[in-house]
Amino acid sequence: MAKASAIQRELTKSRDYSRRARQVVPCATNTLSRGPDNWIQGVSPSFIQRGQGAHVFDVDGNKYIDYAAGLGPTILGYGHPVVIDAVKRQLEDGSVFAMCHPLEVELSELLCEVIPCGEMVRLGRNGSDVTSAAVRLARAYTGRDMVVCCGYHGFQDWYIGSTERNAGIPQVVRDLTKSFPYNDITAFRRLLAEHEGNVACVIMEPVYTIEPLPGFLEAVEQMTHQAGSVLIFDEVFTGFRWSLGGAQEYFGITPDLACFSKAMANGMPISALVGKREVMRAFDTKQVFYSCTFSGEATGMAAAMACIHYIRENNVVERIWNTGTQIIDRFRELAKRLGISYISITGYPPKSAVLFEATGGFGFLEIKSLFQQECIRRGILWIGYHMPGLAHTQQIIDETFDVYEQVFPLVDKAVQNRTVLEQLEGPVIRPIFADVGDRSGGPTLKLTKD
Repeated sequence: MAKASAIQRELTKSRDYSRRARQVVPCATNTLSRGPDNWIQGVSPSFIQRGQGAHVFDVDGNKYIDYAAGLGPTILGYGHPVVIDAVKRQLEDGSVFAMCHPLEVELSELLCEVIPCGEMVRLGRNGSDVTSAAVRLARAYTGRDMVVCCGYHGFQDWYIGSTERNAGIPQVVRDLTKSFPYNDITAFRRLLAEHEGNVACVIMEPVYTIEPLPGFLEAVEQMTHQAGSVLIFDEVFTGFRWSLGGAQEYFGITPDLACFSKAMANGMPISALVGKREVMRAFDTKQVFYSCTFSGEATGMAAAMACIHYIRENNVVERIWNTGTQIIDRFRELAKRLGISYISITGYPPKSAVLFEATGGFGFLEIKSLFQQECIRRGILWIGYHMPGLAHTQQIIDETFDVYEQVFPLVDKAVQNRTVLEQLEGPVIRPIFADVGDRSGGPTLKLTKD
């Protein structure tokens, strides 16, 4: 097989769109993860025109293997015919009406069938819609105000005020959300004690890349319920990937409420709040307001029905685990064979993250920037993690490791020769958050326990 060559790609249109975006779009992007801070400028494209299978094509026509999966949704691959056909059929009938559509019932029934905590469902369009609805519901159900969180949960005031990107959030709102590090049960217990009797809910990503310590999730569940609080799993990333019923099915921990989006419709915008009947009934009994024009938009529901059925009927989750396991094993073998210890891989087969440690006088983001640059130069749209989907064939995996075989020694040579910064063709990439768990591609968090 021919080696993937490092080529100078034509980026004229991408750069032109970037220039135009800076004039009319604050931050030059509508989604920060897609913005210029996350991608090494000079080599990386800024605008993607289309996708097909496991590949994307930028506005200049360059082709890349994509492991970012559209930031998570494309579990079946871009342009999957089953989903496309379902959307086309629904478009012919219309997408938004002044009354409910039958798919609202049918999709809710399907979600209750496959998700362990599923007894009732409310739909949305984005992950932030349903995480915020879950928090509001929990506050009404318990009559309490405080929120305890772990991980990333969207842009709404109740959550984003707890991060360093809290501009525009009143202090009184910021004070009502407290966060704890993943796997730190001591910090979690301390927060519950400090706000005893006033914690409405604990909302957390059940897993991101760090594995839960033995008993951690079980302890969170037990302590949350002992405190009289609602347990919410944010499964926007893990849903339909770790298992058909999400991480809750994989780990055997059933929360009171759970939030899903991303992979449930293979790229069409839709989300779902799924939960136990007793808590979900508070929408009625407590008159909790949650209403959006596009919550019942029919093409998204049609896509979700088609996607979930296809995942279930074609062993998609098992196939993704097999692909992801191969990626992790081959990555570790390559790093070991080359004797490079400051680049490693962690996480689970459905989503693994590459970690970089500071070495040779360079910070981990500087090394990561060079690694990303050289992967993109060789045709992999590489953001720091692998989210394999059904479309990632054996040939694509082999092509990926053909690239890694070149990039690993190139980066190591730059570290040894102290030329990392000289070889970068753009500014060092910057994480969106500095204080939201294991999301930056740096060293793993220190795990703590009693």
